[in-house]
Amino acid sequence: MNILKNKRLTLGSQSPRRKFLLETLDLTFDIRIIEVEEIFDSKLSPKEIVEYLAKLKSQGHQKFIQPNNIVLTADTIVSIDGEILGKPKNEEDAYRMLSRMSARWHDVYTGVCLLGHDKIQVFSDLTRVKLMELSNEEMGYYINNYQPFDKAGSYGIQEWIGYAKIESLEGSYANVMGLPVHLVYEALKSF
Repeated sequence: MNILKNKRLTLGSQSPRRKFLLETLDLTFDIRIIEVEEIFDSKLSPKEIVEYLAKLKSQGHQKFIQPNNIVLTADTIVSIDGEILGKPKNEEDAYRMLSRMSARWHDVYTGVCLLGHDKIQVFSDLTRVKLMELSNEEMGYYINNYQPFDKAGSYGIQEWIGYAKIESLEGSYANVMGLPVHLVYEALKSF
């Protein structure tokens, strides 16, 4: 189903998970990566942070926008007890994050920005996730075998830890992967 009509979609992300999720919507798109420094005001709420960063990531694409072009940018963070868990800096940081989330609920927020020639739309989604208790051995196994250093919160729901250790989920599975495809689909239909 061609929801884009005569529009050309560009994904402004190097995330293989976002690429995969957009492909599941049977959309044709190209990819353009423009690096930005992800600095934000620490007083912002998690929802405000992901929406701000998604919009920030779109700004570098403005000079390339043609009348029939839409650029999609996104950002995902994990939050627990008010602490923002981004991508781990190293193995020790990954252990720290996974230990914090062990046997507890945490929130996964993804912000999305759709940028057109004369229109911008920013929105976000929240999914609550509860991990089962993680032993040191399990954390070590996951970190060593899956190298989660490009993932907010140090894990990918579509990997071993997601299948073996997620006890409960409230919201969109795809949102935890990095893109709330149900919201993106509806937004693109009306864009």
